[in-house]
Amino acid sequence: FARVYAGYDVLWLVFPLLAGYTLIGPVLAIGMYELSRRREEGLDSSRRHLFSVLRSPSLRAIATLGVMLMVVYFAWLGAAWGIYVNIFGATTPESIIEFAGQILATPTGWTLMAVGSGVGLVFAIVVLSLSVVSFPMLLDRDVGVWTAITTSISAVLANPFAIAIWGIIVAYALVIGSLPFFVGLAVVLPVLGHATWHLYRAIVEF
Repeated sequence: FARVYAGYDVLWLVFPLLAGYTLIGPVLAIGMYELSRRREEGLDSSRRHLFSVLRSPSLRAIATLGVMLMVVYFAWLGAAWGIYVNIFGATTPESIIEFAGQILATPTGWTLMAVGSGVGLVFAIVVLSLSVVSFPMLLDRDVGVWTAITTSISAVLANPFAIAIWGIIVAYALVIGSLPFFVGLAVVLPVLGHATWHLYRAIVEF
């Protein structure tokens, strides 16, 4: 899409866009959380209930949290742009092969990957802390967005090693699911969604 609509001028943005979608993954998986909740309660959990979340009493809080993650996503894109400009300048590659060579075979490209990965990790940690149990909690209970966020952060602080391992599993699973032209996400996202629901049940006390 970047090549077709904007030529190579935004080629640098392709990886940040693909990597950054993981930052809004919790929003995309919310339908899976709802199906898990319904299945746990013995209710019909067929696919038509994916959008039952729209009738949730916490819909406004869910939307607010979703907007917050979108803000983080666009902040990540802005940071990625700033990193690229500071390291490579305003020049744009003339081809995909040239761009790949710049990134993979030059010290400047290695610097870009190291700095970009470090900054991306910070964004990922922020999103994981804000959302690891907050979306399931909003579906499960009639609470405000602040309560859900503080509970999620508390869960991370109380279980840092387990949450870190979970974050790594999510990251690798999304990468694997994305490799065959994103087809694998049809399997990976439901699995991660249901697993996240059970993670919420395991670490949040009733």
